[in-house]
Amino acid sequence: MVKAVVAEESRLTIVEDRLAQSAIPSEIGLVIGRISSSLDRGFVFDLIPTPPNDAGEAACSLVGAIKDDKKKGSKGKSPAVDSSSLVIDKDWVAEHARQVRRMLPGGVKVIGVYVWASETAVKNSTLMLCQAVKAVAEAAPLTVIDSEERLLVHICYSPRRWTCRNFFLTSNLTSNSLRPSDFKMGRVLTSLQTYKCIYNFDMRLPVSRASNVQRLINVIRNGISIQADVLKDAKAMIDGNLVVSAPSTLGDLHEIELLLPFLKDTSLEACRQKEVDGIVVIRGSVCSFAYLNSKEPVSEAVTEIKGDIITSLQSRLDIICDEVDADKEAHDVHEDANEVASEHVSQLFLHSLRKQCNLSFPRRVFVPWLADIYICDYLQPSETTAVLKEHCTELMSMEAPMDMTTVLEPEKEALSLSAESFWDVAVPFQCAETSLEKKNRNDGTITGSTATSSSKSSDFALYRWMAVISKTLQKLK
Repeated sequence: MVKAVVAEESRLTIVEDRLAQSAIPSEIGLVIGRISSSLDRGFVFDLIPTPPNDAGEAACSLVGAIKDDKKKGSKGKSPAVDSSSLVIDKDWVAEHARQVRRMLPGGVKVIGVYVWASETAVKNSTLMLCQAVKAVAEAAPLTVIDSEERLLVHICYSPRRWTCRNFFLTSNLTSNSLRPSDFKMGRVLTSLQTYKCIYNFDMRLPVSRASNVQRLINVIRNGISIQADVLKDAKAMIDGNLVVSAPSTLGDLHEIELLLPFLKDTSLEACRQKEVDGIVVIRGSVCSFAYLNSKEPVSEAVTEIKGDIITSLQSRLDIICDEVDADKEAHDVHEDANEVASEHVSQLFLHSLRKQCNLSFPRRVFVPWLADIYICDYLQPSETTAVLKEHCTELMSMEAPMDMTTVLEPEKEALSLSAESFWDVAVPFQCAETSLEKKNRNDGTITGSTATSSSKSSDFALYRWMAVISKTLQKLK
């Protein structure tokens, strides 16, 4: 349970000055920070306003007016009654939270909603605010030991004051869902520790004919779930020392190395199955950062790093899905009656596939944000770092000009790789091979840099995602 909330004074002062000078009657946005279960505290790093929707409309507006309750025949005037309330586009605020969540590293979360409005407007809109907070929580879950609490920060302009209330997700949507919390400002960002991890993996997923998972995108999603289970049992070393139950560490940057348990090779087991159509190979690396308060134990840093790795994989897949949906919408608008759209590779059915298929994942880049914190974004193979400015300005409300030389691209380096065919991956090396069998396999199933001498190994980047599907094998001998 969050007993107290500490907010970064330097950032909230900037937010308050901006709102006071804008003279807008209301505004809603996201609270970015961290809820620490070990310290029973919430830490607020910054407040990010939700941008206008596609129609240019604000996500929050004020309705109603101050009414004069003057009765007929009365000489005096009764006090004016303020019946104003808020109208909130909770779905748009939730969508903003979903996209911002992709840009946040480990330990930095969307932990609630803030609102700029009068005391009466907030009091008359309790139910709507609770619905908005819950929608944001569902769109941007904390993933790592998801807390049942979120924050509602209210900036009142008459009189000027800050208040914070805890919202319990499991409670009913009533005024009792909000409970006052001790709120104060201080120095939060300077007390953060930075943790970094490079996680390398090589997933090989056999696809059987009896499997219900047929689309490539579903196979990848299933593979990410498998990786999440693998990471749960992984041990960690921080700065070369094995983490058991160590307290917090000193220093600015700490390197984390994950030690994975020995696992059974499912690709070798696949060769013993009679109903196997092929195998999906997904290999690459994830660069992960996590930021925690210096008083938090390092075990939580390891947990945050693991969660950030899985979130990063899921975010890349979600970006591909969003791109597919956008392409479908554009095709529905411009398609001629006799044209048929080519299906995106991620939507292909594996069991009907008869040729090699490649899928490149977006790569992760890091942009300086506040103090020494980096946020992230994802670039498609055809995109450059120039698109970062638009994303950061719209989603994170970063107004200062971005120095592109400060952008980190740790997933850009290339490594010489070769894609394996189904036989190279699935068949045990003990199996005897004849020269005729090897020739037949080379005729149809060798992919990637092993297929032609003109293919360069630099085409396969360790830090770029590649899903390779071998030619369907109708029978295993």
